[in-house]
Amino acid sequence: MLRQYELVDLVKSYDPYADEDALNRAYVFALKKHGSQLRTSGDPYYSHPIEVAGILTKFKLDSASIIAALLHDTVEDTDTTLDEIRDLFGDQVAQLVDGLTKLAMIEQKSGSSKQAENFRKLLLAMSEDIRVLLIKLADRLHNMRTLHFCPPEKRARIAKETLDIYAPLAERIGMQEVKEEMDEIAFAELYKDAHDSIVARLNFLREQGSDIVPKIIKQLEQDMADNGVHCTITGREKSPYSIWRKMQLKNASFEQLSDIMAFRICVDTVADCYQALGIIHSKYHMVPRRFKDYISTPKPNGYQSLHTGVIGPYDVRIEVQIRTYEMHEVNEKGVAAHWAYKQGQRTEGKNFRWIRELLEILDQAQNPDEFLENTKLEMYNDQVFCFTPKGDLIGLPVGSTPVDFAYAVHSNVGDTCVGAKINGEIKPLRTILQNGDQVEVLTAKNQHPSVEWDRFVVTGKAKAAIRRYVRINKREQF
Repeated sequence: MLRQYELVDLVKSYDPYADEDALNRAYVFALKKHGSQLRTSGDPYYSHPIEVAGILTKFKLDSASIIAALLHDTVEDTDTTLDEIRDLFGDQVAQLVDGLTKLAMIEQKSGSSKQAENFRKLLLAMSEDIRVLLIKLADRLHNMRTLHFCPPEKRARIAKETLDIYAPLAERIGMQEVKEEMDEIAFAELYKDAHDSIVARLNFLREQGSDIVPKIIKQLEQDMADNGVHCTITGREKSPYSIWRKMQLKNASFEQLSDIMAFRICVDTVADCYQALGIIHSKYHMVPRRFKDYISTPKPNGYQSLHTGVIGPYDVRIEVQIRTYEMHEVNEKGVAAHWAYKQGQRTEGKNFRWIRELLEILDQAQNPDEFLENTKLEMYNDQVFCFTPKGDLIGLPVGSTPVDFAYAVHSNVGDTCVGAKINGEIKPLRTILQNGDQVEVLTAKNQHPSVEWDRFVVTGKAKAAIRRYVRINKREQF
């Protein structure tokens, strides 16, 4: 557990003007209020909020977030009131703690709609201030790290909720490190046999070619140096969960997966990224359909990198990711890497397009369960990137149709959609869009959503809007 001075030093290391006095007071306040309370593990309860605050320092969060993390369970689990927190630590901290307390209260309710209602509240809280989500993710991550102390049925429920909701949210906000750790712990809990089998095979491969990763790194470094590219190269095996996901998606066995090793090349500039890519492709055979350029078309969460698959040094098939150091920082830490409030701007979640889209689904859903189903669709997706006639980029899940595209542009465009031109040709509305398609949506004022659309659309936003129209229409008929 972090000591008081260690936590303060960590915050001061990236924010020299942090309110040292408030941080110290919050640490002592949490210690006193939680007193002799214990966690399931038998550890003092106050170790949890302190660890959550510690996780947030890795993402260089502001002192208001660190203080809110220290206090996040005080209103719910002790005799502390929100007014008391407001008086001692100010409005901003009180608002964050209030958002987190409301969430915690719903989490304890039982019933089938609990998970959905919980997510609904989280969305509303993070639309006010995105930092609520970051603290919640750190809270969930620490709870996952201590999951093995819980009884089996509780472990399974928490792991499933993490895999369904919190890990995709971490990915949406770009916090890759957090997502991967959550995925791994949840995977080991929910699919133990699959997890153990993949780990055993990875161990076997490691023993077979124990020095292959350093050898490949050395060769790639030599390739870059010979061409005057300054870089840092790291290599690692893909995580058991990401290997398992790939096996599921491709319906392939472990042995059929070739690129279970990934190498990352970090360089200074974007030009260096493309130069490094040219060096790799000119020396090694490229694997067809494995190249992706997320620099010119970033993922919706801001992720940027070049990905390619090649038959690399020593004839080993590998994945290579090439990015700048700055991109790497953003890719790993996400939203937290370039904080809006550092420039004194607002931290409203509504600034993020995907949160606005989830809020729109919330508006249109009939009940919490339907909302959860549609938002899961919205969050879990491998992307295809399509363009509007003006050249704007729209990211959609694989399998999307022109109707999904229309709703992604605007709800009104979706509602009044009558047809679509894909790359200049009129195509049926159920056509599946491909990467790079240019889509022009044709609309008519008197057009309304069709029940048929619900059978082929794949985005949560489109499904929610269509179902809402159908519901309203039925009411009017009766």
